[in-house]
Amino acid sequence: MSQESSKIRVAVVFGGRSSEHNISCVTAGAVMAAIDRDRYEVVPVGIARDGRWVLPPADLHLAIEDGRLPEVSGEGSALALPFDPESRGLMIVEPLKASSAALVDVDVVLPLLHGPYGEDGTIQGLLEIAGVRYVGAGVLASAVGMDKGFMKLVWQAQGLPIGPYVIITDREWRRERKRKIDEVKELGWPVFVKPARAGSSMGISRVEAEPDLEAAIEAAREHDPKVIVEAAIVGREIELGVLQGLDDGPPEASLPAEVVMGSGADFYDFETKYLDSSLRLDIPPDLDPAAVEEAQRIAAQAFDALDCEGLARVDFFYTADGRWILNEINTMPGCTPTSAFPQMWAASGLDYPALVDRLIQTALRRSTGLR
Repeated sequence: MSQESSKIRVAVVFGGRSSEHNISCVTAGAVMAAIDRDRYEVVPVGIARDGRWVLPPADLHLAIEDGRLPEVSGEGSALALPFDPESRGLMIVEPLKASSAALVDVDVVLPLLHGPYGEDGTIQGLLEIAGVRYVGAGVLASAVGMDKGFMKLVWQAQGLPIGPYVIITDREWRRERKRKIDEVKELGWPVFVKPARAGSSMGISRVEAEPDLEAAIEAAREHDPKVIVEAAIVGREIELGVLQGLDDGPPEASLPAEVVMGSGADFYDFETKYLDSSLRLDIPPDLDPAAVEEAQRIAAQAFDALDCEGLARVDFFYTADGRWILNEINTMPGCTPTSAFPQMWAASGLDYPALVDRLIQTALRRSTGLR
């Protein structure tokens, strides 16, 4: 517990260096609005696109307005994380005045960062070294969950259902391009080309034929030099939220949501996900109860297979012949006002403030270090 306050002090970290910077800001705005201020004291911590940590201005607005996305400008007092497990805090360092450094104790960190340099195990490792408790998956689970190639390898080893795919590394694309294109052709058309380690549907293209493949791969490589190409799976897009079980119990899966896109969208891209007012989520969708139970079981298995903690969103395709195919997992899912994760849990009986409280309390109960 923080020395200067009887409240639990929660540092909410947002922004970051990835292309998902803006969505992280929107998530943080929604989460901070839901935190019970009678129980928790919130310390907002912004990470600018260049990697600077700051205490942002009090009037920073973290919401999408008229299609404009918020971001961390870098204005505010500079912060540093002292690598001292006994300090349990953040160091405020005014520019050019290191002697004025002051320590702000924190009890738990909510690292609401999406994509590389945040959701991929990097900030989790930083917090582990500093001995600070935090919400969400640990280093390994975050890293594997972020990398769609390794994610699928782990699931495949566990006997979980996945679709056909091809990984193209930076070296392979530069030195073995023809071989990799031939591998992609064996998947059949169409295919989906994605950055292997990005989210929020950034850099994704649907490719109908070989002439458009190289341009799509180059577009994905603008976000990540490692690319995954997936065979198209005809099916309904279904998502489930998963929470770490209480009192060492098994993971719990929410009611599912079905992504229903407007008539003008070819697939679930960034604009459709965050800026298209015609997008809707059907919660729960029209599914047989036995099919829902099967999806919940597989979602919990996928969570456990990666050794996840805290929370995750698991995305599926549900085929016409009744098969569930895992698409991907998101170990720090978006929690914007339009995001599926909080809506699914609200439909399951856990409203947004209660959901945030559970995430914080789960993190506070776990130990630091190896678990």
